Amino acid sequence: MPFPLREVLSRLRVRPAASLPPAARAPLLAADEIAQLAVQAELLAEVQPAREVHDHHAGDWSSPWLGHGLDFEESRPYVAGDDIRDMDWRTTARTGRAYLKSYREERQPTLHLVLDRSAGMRFGTRRRLKVSQAARATALLAFAAAGHNATIGGTLWDSSDLELPPLHGRSGALALIEAAARPCPPLPDAAATEPMHYRDRLAALDAGLARGTELVLLSDFAWLSEQHEALLARLAERMDLLAVQINDPAERALPDVGLARFHDMTRGDEYWIDTGQASIRAAWAAAFRARQASIAQHLARAGARHLVLGSEVDALLPVFLAHHA
Repeated sequence: MPFPLREVLSRLRVRPAASLPPAARAPLLAADEIAQLAVQAELLAEVQPAREVHDHHAGDWSSPWLGHGLDFEESRPYVAGDDIRDMDWRTTARTGRAYLKSYREERQPTLHLVLDRSAGMRFGTRRRLKVSQAARATALLAFAAAGHNATIGGTLWDSSDLELPPLHGRSGALALIEAAARPCPPLPDAAATEPMHYRDRLAALDAGLARGTELVLLSDFAWLSEQHEALLARLAERMDLLAVQINDPAERALPDVGLARFHDMTRGDEYWIDTGQASIRAAWAAAFRARQASIAQHLARAGARHLVLGSEVDALLPVFLAHHA
């Protein structure tokens, strides 16, 4: 096991809260689950090559990583002010015009994971909550990135958002997993989701993250609408953007449990629905498919990669391996 898991697990002790049941006070990830994800991440890191981000030519500034860079990219005409140490003398002699060599600069890969812990994500009917699945995916991707010696940071969208500064390798992975695994009890007074709030969140990512960052958004994207497309498109243009959409089986197909009371976790509204009626279950499934198509369309127009992940899925590795294939 390449990661000393005791370091992160020791930080996941829960402070007592008499008003909450034990399950709500427990971390989202158990010790054995984190250990299994660390093993799976080794396999993911082996098949997922380390990314090289070449967003600037060497010579634009002095690189703190690799100086002039390692890979020759092209020759281009000399412009007054260019460093003559990069002159391409062979091309200059052949063409009779001054040419300069330019290089692609290797930069340390950077991964930024955004974990949505909003009210709607604190829901689950099979195996685990949607937010727990998001935490599992966060751990898997963070461990895999640490295997490539990447810089790892993250953002938790919560009642009070939390920004985790990028840290190198193992330190960044452990800090992010610690935060992602913290208890996530139901929000007592869940207010309506404000689309403007998510616009502010996306704008903050655009302002705070460097070009070339690998950005992963883990959410159910219940908040996503056309007004978010421009900001997502800007993120996708500047970064490698992956949207991991997490949903629950009961959202895909309403179970037949007779007359049942439903609580809207984002708006606080309550409804009584007769799930025994086939027509109601069919309408529910049709509404889910329509919403799913809308989310996929918004993300496609923005240029984001899109991965759908069920909250009940135990084996994450095959899902991410298939996506990278």
